[in-house]
Amino acid sequence: MNANAAGAAAFPGGMGERMAAMEARGTLDVLIVGAGVNGAGLFRDLTAQGLDCLLIEKNDYAAGTSAAPSRLIHGGLKYLETGEFRLVAQSTLERNLLLANAPHYVKPLPTLIPIFSWTKGIGAALRTLFGSKSAPRSRGALLVKIGLMLYDFYGARHRVMPRHSTASRAASLRDLPALTPDIVATGTYYDATVTHPERLILELVRDGLADSPRSAALNHVRLERADGGALMVRSLAGEAAATVRPKIVVNAAGPWIDEVNAILGAPSRMIGGTKGSHILLDHPDLLKELKGRMIYFEADDGRICLVFEYLGRALAGSTDIKAANPDTVRCEPDEVEYLLESLRRLLPKLRFSRDQIVYVYSGIRPLPASDAKDPGLITRDHATPVLEPVAGRPYPVYSLVGGKWTTFRGYAEEVADMLLKRLSASRKVSTRDLAIGGGRDYPKTEAARQTWIAGLARETGLAEKRIGELFAHYGTTARVVAAHVAAFPADAPLPDAADYSTGEMDYVLRHEQVGSLADLAFRRTTLAVTGRLTARLVEALALQAGETLGWDAARSASEIAAVRERLKTFHGVDLT
Repeated sequence: MNANAAGAAAFPGGMGERMAAMEARGTLDVLIVGAGVNGAGLFRDLTAQGLDCLLIEKNDYAAGTSAAPSRLIHGGLKYLETGEFRLVAQSTLERNLLLANAPHYVKPLPTLIPIFSWTKGIGAALRTLFGSKSAPRSRGALLVKIGLMLYDFYGARHRVMPRHSTASRAASLRDLPALTPDIVATGTYYDATVTHPERLILELVRDGLADSPRSAALNHVRLERADGGALMVRSLAGEAAATVRPKIVVNAAGPWIDEVNAILGAPSRMIGGTKGSHILLDHPDLLKELKGRMIYFEADDGRICLVFEYLGRALAGSTDIKAANPDTVRCEPDEVEYLLESLRRLLPKLRFSRDQIVYVYSGIRPLPASDAKDPGLITRDHATPVLEPVAGRPYPVYSLVGGKWTTFRGYAEEVADMLLKRLSASRKVSTRDLAIGGGRDYPKTEAARQTWIAGLARETGLAEKRIGELFAHYGTTARVVAAHVAAFPADAPLPDAADYSTGEMDYVLRHEQVGSLADLAFRRTTLAVTGRLTARLVEALALQAGETLGWDAARSASEIAAVRERLKTFHGVDLT
């Protein structure tokens, strides 16, 4: 493992250079199609074992479903209802491992459950446990208590957070006065949140490249079939292309799995996804009530909703509606009203209205095709169907179906072991205790973090406040970014986003494979999701990106128009 280089590694070479190197090599161990969390996690695992891998993505890293989660790393409390105990055991373990391996982005999240009855829901829960297709409603105190005890039991491995607790109605309302007085009690347990999911995926890719210089990762490329069982990878931004001959293809395209299998000449019907929509609100009064906690609650129809503080905003979600087209999915007005009304009923003393919303988003969960009437009962577990080689397709295709953000490492390990066996290779490294990106050598206490920040401020001459911002953005990789910022001439804060600067953007543009303005605004930074993009800021980012990446005036104008259109169409933000 090249641990020291991994955090600082850039994406080597230009697109054409990387493609030429892959083509010259001829045979490739594994081609991974799709750079969401499952694809990136598998890439990191396989390259750590010394395999030659190519990871390709038609858009940008983490641009699809992996960029539209509830931003939770959780054990799956509700999976206990459907008897998916193995999934809960794996999820709680992986949550605990991520808290240790990615502490710069994965943080503990105390979670409060309002309870509205003492005994309701037991009969419905038992029916669901034994296969009923209707979800329990009105989960009472007894049911919640049993669930939290089981959750503590399954989360015991590598435990890093406290066990659950309960509080009476009176104590709960003293602590959270805005909560509806209809409760009879509350329960509190601990899960985790991921603050920068898109960047965590990027770090998995960079760590994989550092471990295997012969491997490559390409974004903004198209997959095509070629003659003789080969595959062609073509840049969407230019003329660069490469023909590769993989021994194995892994389809990690999420909601696009069936589409990719069709390109590979292996038609399938594996995916039957559901849509999850979220809203972010500028609501200081709500944040004061939450006090850093998440509220995990039942809406009137029995669906599970949540609300918690996310980077200074209140994030509320999510809907769970069957949907098929990941390219057009968006948060619809009725979903916005559903979430707002759920919050009004939960916290009747607070005001909730559309004028508080600064951003909305939606994504397709790549769940297995299912005839379940209630989307919430479709399993969140994963499966890996294999399409064996046939005439004209000499490689097997492994499709990564289902799964969830939290379990990506464990799932990658399972699939990697399957592929290693097929290639007659053996595992060299376990990823179980392997730090990710800026989580490497992360100071463990608040005092240690302040010492680290003060030390880097002295080294670079940057203000401690600025180092603290970089530390929040990149973890310990801030050391590399800070050195770049300190050497950047006339570094200045970005307009309307003073915690980012021109020197920082220069580092990102030069070292993080940015292919579009959207990559920069939506994924390399949190400017979009926190609702801070303004017309002035978008134009400033485009100007700097154009100068650094060599865009002409027409390209820059096109990039600005594309970002503005995406904000308006998919995220409820109109910059006009």
